Amino acid sequence: MGRIFVVDLEGRTYKCKFCKTHLALADNLVSRTFQSRRGKAYLFSNAMMLSGMHTVADIYCCCCGQIVGWKYEAAHVKSQKYKEGKFVLERGRIMDGLDSEFYIDTRPSMSDAEDA
Repeated sequence: MGRIFVVDLEGRTYKCKFCKTHLALADNLVSRTFQSRRGKAYLFSNAMMLSGMHTVADIYCCCCGQIVGWKYEAAHVKSQKYKEGKFVLERGRIMDGLDSEFYIDTRPSMSDAEDA
């Protein structure tokens, strides 16, 4: 697959809770009112991650490989088209660049259990 180069983003960032890798800039935050299967989540217009029928793709921290959210690949309902190409980061899997942590869900997800 090649080498992964980690980039430190300039400005206020959201980081991977597990390894502190920068994932997204606060300036790219679109909405704080998303709900995920693990709880509250944020919608971003851009994020630094690797990339389902709802046409979404899980997104992973490029450094530690933990699932941190998903990307909307395609929306099939006209009213949801604004989500296409945007990223959702789950609050329990990220931390604010100011080092204040959000609610942390310590229960393993299916992908976490598979890694154990």
